Amino acid sequence: MMLHNLRFPGETEEYRQARDRLLQAEIDLRRQVEAVAAQRRALPLGGRVASEYVFDEWDASLGKVRQVTLADLFEPGRDVLFAYSFMFKPGEQGLPLEAPCPLCTSIIDGVDGAVPHLAEQINFAVITKAPIEAFSAHARARGWRNARLLSSAHNSYNRDYRAESPDEEQFAMATVFVRRGDAIYHFWSSELWLDFVAPEPGQDPRHVDFMWPLWSVLDRTPTGRGGTWRPQLEYR
Repeated sequence: MMLHNLRFPGETEEYRQARDRLLQAEIDLRRQVEAVAAQRRALPLGGRVASEYVFDEWDASLGKVRQVTLADLFEPGRDVLFAYSFMFKPGEQGLPLEAPCPLCTSIIDGVDGAVPHLAEQINFAVITKAPIEAFSAHARARGWRNARLLSSAHNSYNRDYRAESPDEEQFAMATVFVRRGDAIYHFWSSELWLDFVAPEPGQDPRHVDFMWPLWSVLDRTPTGRGGTWRPQLEYR
């Protein structure tokens, strides 16, 4: 099956046949991605948010912490909030308590520059259980300039929206809320995570991969994701 007549320099007929089969699979996947996105947009409202959820936010202009509610995160004219739950991992591989997760860091490294574009359509925030002072210091070290950073250290947001286990282990989660009048509703969360459905053998959960450009690039290469390789906070 020949899908087009264009060719790259030096390619063989064997290559073109294999590439056309892959291209058809990519077309099928694109169709499925569009269909799933439409199904997601058509979701009814989830549960109404019962708590105000008071978060800590660092106010750089005043040089101190201020408190904001979940409702405060909705700017005028924007009734959708995308909230990413950021892990601060305790004590893994010699890292000190409240060390920032390298994987979550990689995600926000890639997303921070897109936040001004997102802000044309929706509200975006990154929420962690760690103290806001530690989170803000990490953001400055990474050069993040745009993402709104919040601490849920003094509320039950992480636990309520499945970003924390009963023993306070933190998980990465993506969650979408919508505002209707004076009420806020849960709309969608990344339920491909292990607590909800286990991945098939040999697969990553991929529940937040959609916002992680690193893997999308590596998936287009012959070496793929590099086996057990994971992003690090520093490279030598």
